[in-house]
Amino acid sequence: MAEKGKRYELQQDRKGMVWDLLLYVPTVTALLLIGGKLWFGPDKNWSYLLIFLGTFFFLIGFNRIMKTRLMVFPASPVALEIGKDRVSLQLRSGAVVDIVKDVRFFSEVGGKTIALTGMDASGQKQQFIFHQGQFGNESAYKDAKSWLEVYR
Repeated sequence: MAEKGKRYELQQDRKGMVWDLLLYVPTVTALLLIGGKLWFGPDKNWSYLLIFLGTFFFLIGFNRIMKTRLMVFPASPVALEIGKDRVSLQLRSGAVVDIVKDVRFFSEVGGKTIALTGMDASGQKQQFIFHQGQFGNESAYKDAKSWLEVYR
């Protein structure tokens, strides 16, 4: 792990999961239902597009909920350690990923999600998304953002 840094244990973001479900379920349902209805009409071209979009949004929503909100995949980070020379992430599988090169930090305008990208020691590009709800409280989230500002 990184030296002289700050460690954050991440937790499941169930409140954020509910918001994601409220966003993705109606969107995917509407796209698939309208696409299915158009399938039986005279012009099937729109149905292909809508069914593709519905499937695409389903996969994005499923990954977002399972990987970042509930952290159930083996590649989901469960701990974040921020240092001056590297950022280390402990994954659910037990593996540790050290981002040591080209570390970049991004924050959304709304301020409730942050992203981290960079190269690990083997030269492989890594990308991770963190939500405010994963940090337990707002002060821990703001503290993590302030530590990550070095990499902006």
